[in-house]
Amino acid sequence: MVDQDPTAFRRLGSGFNGRRVTGVGFDQDTLKEAGIEEAGAFAAVSSGDNSNIIAARVARETFGVEHVAARIYDPRRAEVYQRLGIPTVATVRWTADQMLRRLLPSGGEPLWQDPSGAVQLAEVPFAAAWVGHRLSALEESAGVRVAFVTRLGEGVLPTPQMVVQEGDLVHVMLRRSELTTVEAAFAKGPEEAGH
Repeated sequence: MVDQDPTAFRRLGSGFNGRRVTGVGFDQDTLKEAGIEEAGAFAAVSSGDNSNIIAARVARETFGVEHVAARIYDPRRAEVYQRLGIPTVATVRWTADQMLRRLLPSGGEPLWQDPSGAVQLAEVPFAAAWVGHRLSALEESAGVRVAFVTRLGEGVLPTPQMVVQEGDLVHVMLRRSELTTVEAAFAKGPEEAGH
């Protein structure tokens, strides 16, 4: 754990057994002191986008850490860094997307997309009439595969016998160009879809 403010380590609690190093997260000597040369993963989560991206690049390019991620507050920057191969978590955008998804649950909302934007994982709402019907019938109605279902707050992989339940969140992997078609198919009930 690296932080410029030594008082920040108090938040770790007594159960933290790792190293506590006071310094700048992208300084090579500080990172060496923290054990970067033996690290299997590196998370840059300071309050500064520039610091986080520099630290992530130093970890990956200088020290060869395979699993690196950077928290980025500016979603436009996050997309650029993602395209450069640096995994980013754009916290403001994620939070805003989650809030909108819960407040305005109409329309599919991309949860993930490949760097080109062509392939997406989207949460797609479905008509209440699908409740009690097999998930496979819902898939057939739109010609897609469901990647997973969030049920009672937990991700569940679909099975051939799985039945749609009230409160399910259905997550579909699809091409961006298919989203409108899939939304329309999910919005129809099973009778309209011929099931």
